[in-house]
Amino acid sequence: MSREFVLGLDIGTTSVKACVFNLHGNLISEAEEMITSYYPRPSWVEQNPDEIERSAVQAVRDAVEKSGIGNNEILTLGFSSAMHSLICINQDGKPLSPALIWADGRSYPQAEEIKETLGNRIYSKTGTPIHPMSPFLKLVWMKEMQYEPYQEAKYFMSIKEYLLERWFGQRVVDYSMASATGLFNPQTHQWDNELLKLVDIDAEQLSKIVPPTEILTGIKRNVAEEMGIKPEMPFVIGAADGQLANLGIGAILPGEVAISVGTSGAIRQLTKGTKISDNHETFCYSFTEDTTIIGGPTNNGGIALQWLKELLNYQGSYDEFLSEAERVAPGAEGMIFLPYINGERAPLWNQHAKGSFYGITMTHKKEYFIRAVLEGITFNLFQIGKALERLAGEPQKIFVNGGLSRSILWLQMMADIFETEIYVSETHNSAAWGAAWTALVAIGRVHSFEEIKMNIPMGKAIIPNKETSAIYKNIYEKYEMLAKDMAKYF
Repeated sequence: MSREFVLGLDIGTTSVKACVFNLHGNLISEAEEMITSYYPRPSWVEQNPDEIERSAVQAVRDAVEKSGIGNNEILTLGFSSAMHSLICINQDGKPLSPALIWADGRSYPQAEEIKETLGNRIYSKTGTPIHPMSPFLKLVWMKEMQYEPYQEAKYFMSIKEYLLERWFGQRVVDYSMASATGLFNPQTHQWDNELLKLVDIDAEQLSKIVPPTEILTGIKRNVAEEMGIKPEMPFVIGAADGQLANLGIGAILPGEVAISVGTSGAIRQLTKGTKISDNHETFCYSFTEDTTIIGGPTNNGGIALQWLKELLNYQGSYDEFLSEAERVAPGAEGMIFLPYINGERAPLWNQHAKGSFYGITMTHKKEYFIRAVLEGITFNLFQIGKALERLAGEPQKIFVNGGLSRSILWLQMMADIFETEIYVSETHNSAAWGAAWTALVAIGRVHSFEEIKMNIPMGKAIIPNKETSAIYKNIYEKYEMLAKDMAKYF
């Protein structure tokens, strides 16, 4: 009896992860390679495209080797990637610049100016908020600063496009990655000519736009050998990590919301057509021909907890650190944390936002600070969720993935604050599984995206505690007022 497996490759901003799954979503093996970020100047965040390419090849090789299966048993590979990176490329396909990733904030002055003049028009057209994360704003900065790689570039690509060009010699980009550039119109599925003129580039300098089920064949033989796969194995372009995380955890029907919290975080919902918020609180990015994803990203997820752990010089493990908060009742005895220590995207879209603690007293000890930071991260996600709710209705189910989803304390806190049942996949690799499933749809091995819901290993649902929810409801009202009042001082 033949065995069948599928690969998911997920290019994040902190690591590259390759996962081998069976066709029911059970993880067979995984391999992870860390990505180095470079900070040459304040607010500049860069990565080396060739280092990432090498890491991706190594991760696939390691995952295949660890799986113990034959490469003839792997049907296909699906591709997931973080959004908003930008690389200047020459005629020969070589990088002229580092990859400027989503966290790069050098275009803040340009973002503020455009927000005042063309912000409503551009956001309405693209669904991409005006923020330095956007490749559109990065290109505006490059043009105004006469950035040499920009002036010499023949092409402009995300890291995902660069890897595909290296491996297949093709310049292609899926709907979702194109949508996240801020240069794409999700209603026409084309590059927007007005925006291309603003950054002084031509559509020919960008990749061909294709659906997430686009199949790529003919990988370079030496790359296939390095990866330990068959050269004829089909790759499928897949989508951005947000869309695929929703798919991979099963949050694909109306009323189903996905929340991802790792270093940063996001809350997202798939929907039909384009939906944008009146006050620019949320994004709207394409996925398929008729499906988009709406939601909001936060800069401040696990990074805020890591900052606090280092600040307190806590020597125990991360799990032990979080467990300290279990000794503290909801509300941390009046302490409230606004988690904007890394600037903020949704709901503020303000790179200069600052974090703060409110209500500190002499009786507060380290465990209270840990509890307050956990609650602040969750209140911030809830605030973004309220903006999403105004567009898509009240959530019926919330599916959670990412590093924090391993904390039972935080999952219960999430259920209590959102007053909604929380579901968690047992694999914690939702974007990779979503990419792998997209590949299976593309090659015709499964019939639909929706069929994935029968092929996700799920743990038990976390049920909200009504008494705790009532406590959090009162605390959130104070949090929201503080967030609004403090925003005027950033």
